[in-house]
Amino acid sequence: MTPPTSSPPRTTLRTTICTLGALTPPTLSCLLLAAHYLRSGDLGMVAVCLALPGLFFLRRAWVRPVLQAAFAAGMAVWVLAMMDLIQFRQVVGLPWLRLALILGSVAVVTGAGALFLETRVLRERFSRRPEAALVQSGAFLLTVCALALAQAKVSFPILLGDRFFPGFGALQILGMGLYAAWIAGKLTNPERAPLARARMWLFFSVIFFGQLALGLAGWERFLMTGDLHLPVPALILAGPIYRGEGFFMLILFLSTVLLVGPAWCSHLCYIGAWDHQAALRTKRPQTLPSWAFPARLAIFALIMLTALGLRLLDVHWTWAVALAAGFGLAGVGIMAAISRKMGVMAHCTVFCPVGLAAVVLGRLLPWRLRINQDCDACGRCARVCRYGALEPGHLANRKPGLSCTLCGDCIHRCRDNRLSYGFARLSPTTSRHLFILLITVLHAVFLATARI
Repeated sequence: MTPPTSSPPRTTLRTTICTLGALTPPTLSCLLLAAHYLRSGDLGMVAVCLALPGLFFLRRAWVRPVLQAAFAAGMAVWVLAMMDLIQFRQVVGLPWLRLALILGSVAVVTGAGALFLETRVLRERFSRRPEAALVQSGAFLLTVCALALAQAKVSFPILLGDRFFPGFGALQILGMGLYAAWIAGKLTNPERAPLARARMWLFFSVIFFGQLALGLAGWERFLMTGDLHLPVPALILAGPIYRGEGFFMLILFLSTVLLVGPAWCSHLCYIGAWDHQAALRTKRPQTLPSWAFPARLAIFALIMLTALGLRLLDVHWTWAVALAAGFGLAGVGIMAAISRKMGVMAHCTVFCPVGLAAVVLGRLLPWRLRINQDCDACGRCARVCRYGALEPGHLANRKPGLSCTLCGDCIHRCRDNRLSYGFARLSPTTSRHLFILLITVLHAVFLATARI
């Protein structure tokens, strides 16, 4: 005989009922906000409000502060709507007290959604990976705020969601916030961080050049302005010198250096990901020759002087484009012939002038890779450094080379935790989390907006 199926334990049933009861006010808050945006015709925000309850199923610790911030913002939406309607009714001489009571009650219910997330049952529900909660929730919120600001301030539809589905850019912003939280969680995991960095970097490059290919194929909506520019990093510096204008990419580059030092070269450069993949073909990187740094200085000076000379001589732009294209193709050749053979990112560490600018300017900021004084120079970190920044001399001096881009692969390889991120007087853990937060937000924002 088949034994009778036992009923679920009373404690489990009680927990389920308590969880459903605690989730009811937050769900109601989302539905009320969806109704508000439906009335105003903002279908993108309707979709966002209806999608928010889906976060209840993630059960990650970062979800709770994110939802609390969303409900606090929703409460503000209701308060502002109430004030606008009250002012309108006062102007036209209509009664407004009942309206104020109704919308005030709705605002309180929405705010209560944030308070209910403080209950014990929901704290227990959203309790997975609490050590990464602050970084992940910060990555979500900062990404959403940055993209919402860009969407509001830029005069043209900067988000693809708005270009193809007008009004639905808000849904793309929500998706990018979720992506940023997911990436931040991967990077805070020491075992998965190196692979996660390589994949997110390559993913950005594929999306960047994929959109370029679609734009060249005639889909102009994939281009930011409709005007094409060569995707050669050297033009970030040389382009404004030759043209005397077009400082957008230069300002963007300097902004990233201001936030994360030289990490542009290991997380955000659309070309650097190729060089990284080429270098990975050789398991153990070789040592760069002694003439590498003088050659790097010479190439930097040559590119800047060439751009200035082309401007002073009023050379036609077709010649400038041809030279820039030739320089870019030469860089690809270096990746294929040298980086692939030596296991070192020769293009980024010797050939690219932007790389030199990033590591030099990065030294002006407090971001550092710190090597503890008790380092025994075992060399495990050097075997994964593709930038030639951890040679024996660097380890002996307890100071990484100038070519260090804060990729962090060495930190996770050190078995005794003798390598760490450092930022001013912050602890290694806090510095690492701050760096992950900033680089994740920059990556997500670039992925959503950085197009040719």
